[in-house]
Amino acid sequence: MRMTKLRCKGWLVVLMGVWVEVSAAMDLPPHPRLLLNRDGIVQLKERIRRYDWAKAQWDTLQKRADAMLTEPVNLPPRGGNWWHYYACPRHGASLRTGKQVGEWQWEHFCPVDNERSLSDPTKPERDYDGVVISGIHQRYANAVRDLGIAYQVTGDRRYAEKAKAILLAYGERYLRYPLHDIRGRAQIGGGRVGPQTLDEAVWLIPMAQGADLIWAMLTESERQTLAQKLFLPAAREVILPHKMGVHNIQCWKNSAVGLVGFLLGDEELIREAIDNPERGYWTQMRKGVSPDGVWWEGAWGYHFYTLSALWHLTEAARHCGINLYGDELKRLFDAPFKFMMPNWRLPAFNDSTEVALLTEIGFARFGITQPIYELAYARYREPLYAALLSRGERRNDFALWFGVGELPQPQPIRWRSANYPASGYAILARGEGEQATWLCLKYGPHGGGHGHPDKLNFVLYARGQVLALDPGITRYGVPLHSGWYKTTLAHNTLVVDEANQKPAEGKCLAFGKQDGVEFVVAEAGDIDDGVRFVRSIALLDENAVVVIDQVRCEGERLLDVALHLRGQWVNLPDGSRWKPPNKDGYRYLREATVRRLEGEAVIYVRPKEGWQIAATLLTDVPADLITAFGVGNHAEDLVPTMIVRHKASALTLGWGIGLKGQPLALSWRPFRAQRPDAMVAAVEVRLPNGKVCTFVANPDRATAQVTLPDGTAWQTKAIFGVRR
Repeated sequence: MRMTKLRCKGWLVVLMGVWVEVSAAMDLPPHPRLLLNRDGIVQLKERIRRYDWAKAQWDTLQKRADAMLTEPVNLPPRGGNWWHYYACPRHGASLRTGKQVGEWQWEHFCPVDNERSLSDPTKPERDYDGVVISGIHQRYANAVRDLGIAYQVTGDRRYAEKAKAILLAYGERYLRYPLHDIRGRAQIGGGRVGPQTLDEAVWLIPMAQGADLIWAMLTESERQTLAQKLFLPAAREVILPHKMGVHNIQCWKNSAVGLVGFLLGDEELIREAIDNPERGYWTQMRKGVSPDGVWWEGAWGYHFYTLSALWHLTEAARHCGINLYGDELKRLFDAPFKFMMPNWRLPAFNDSTEVALLTEIGFARFGITQPIYELAYARYREPLYAALLSRGERRNDFALWFGVGELPQPQPIRWRSANYPASGYAILARGEGEQATWLCLKYGPHGGGHGHPDKLNFVLYARGQVLALDPGITRYGVPLHSGWYKTTLAHNTLVVDEANQKPAEGKCLAFGKQDGVEFVVAEAGDIDDGVRFVRSIALLDENAVVVIDQVRCEGERLLDVALHLRGQWVNLPDGSRWKPPNKDGYRYLREATVRRLEGEAVIYVRPKEGWQIAATLLTDVPADLITAFGVGNHAEDLVPTMIVRHKASALTLGWGIGLKGQPLALSWRPFRAQRPDAMVAAVEVRLPNGKVCTFVANPDRATAQVTLPDGTAWQTKAIFGVRR
């Protein structure tokens, strides 16, 4: 394990593998030393002087600080409530705050139907005012940091005095805020200012950074008040007792605890944040970052939320002579460039919406995207980071604090197919720029509590937009989250017996390119007892995708394979009304109809005006084709949904997606397999231009002989084979 080295005025000895402090006095550099050190302040002033983008952002920050100078310090009378409750319980859409209707009371509106709600503080899930109060607490913390920076840049003591007033107000109030969790219970895991240790840490970090920036002008008595009544109780009594192992929340807590340690010169807190073998920084890096660079929870929102947590500690440690900028952290910064879609957005896998790299806030709650690469480029000088920064205005605080003055000329990014077995994603890609075609198949680790039961789900992007979508999430505090977003049916994959898949880890069986066709074959793993699911996907060109699904069960099961496509139905074939079962996922389907599917059928969807796509379905046995509307960003965001339903012990299903509006003609080819029980499927694909391809999906590597359209025999043992 890497051991943090601290310069101390006394001695450190090792007893039974544990560092024991003989003298507590620590030799840390002078304040400020958390967000910026003295050199950083000098560089910040020079940045403002030399670069228009830095001057513009400095003006924005100074305006924020100036606004606080005339605002009275009026702390909320209580701690805040859980952010995830701030959503319409019916539609799942985030609420917006209306006018104030009383002391610490507001109106709250659903953006879907504009329905007005008032808060009910007796019910945590309806305590909307408490969520607004959480935002006010965070605004005060961010103001302390802004005021501290303004003081350091200008030398104007009014900024420091205002920051001190806010800090001392919290020093007198903090211990009087009751400990509470998201259900209002006074127990470990809750906070005083916020309802979780997470919220407490997110709030405490800018409080510590701001205090550090004005520390030199505080009296010793004021420092002791802040240490004993605010910072140490928050770190030691609220945050530390709640232990979470390797987790994005623990990264926030480590940074908060570590910053308090660096602020006060508390070596025990610093070592707890960095070196704790169960949850410290180095453990988070070693166990939480995959070899592909993806944060282990598999959700891009949480990937950036983790990065948003880590940098506070890495910078404070750097200013104090400790280098935390290792290979693992760089892999976290690198990973999004491997997995982003051609529009520079990351797919909405697991507990995340889509995350936009090119905007200032990728996911309002869960992290910062483009701005944090100002810091990443300053520390690593990776050209990819500069390419991202050069695509947008450098108008953010990270650019002001850390930005490198001149960026190199960016190189064009080429979209290519790639497989990442450690994180369990395979990408098939063709084309250039934002109009390229891109597909990502998800087969890897589940992702813990933030994982979704959606093994072999895929996202398809083409011509500037997502077509086959993952719906992502809504706020956790509303029924729609578990009722739709976290169900298997909400994803493009297999549902067995109308129930969610078990958490599982699949594996890639084959990945490559043959005769100009790029392909991946993956197995879902233990998604249900006695069920085997293998999916093969081929990207023929920028306009043609073929999917072959093979399912085998130990006994008869009800099999539903779902596909969700953005757009509107076009000339949907007639069907009978179908009543969905009252089960998670299914109960949210609307306007559902069913018709018999025998052999091949073509369904058309219009993603936008002037463009339609054709989805060809081919089954090996008669099945039901259910069409309905599922859920997108909220309950009224309707997404065309297809479900192929068959009750049996086996199902082989082919999908052909024609992106130019003309269908791919699919038909089964006859074959003989050496092993009768082997999973083998052979499908002929006729493209709109008349060209023909034959694919064999053969995950058991059995010897298979396929009769080609010209009558010749093709013998293969390959997991996936192509003949043109």
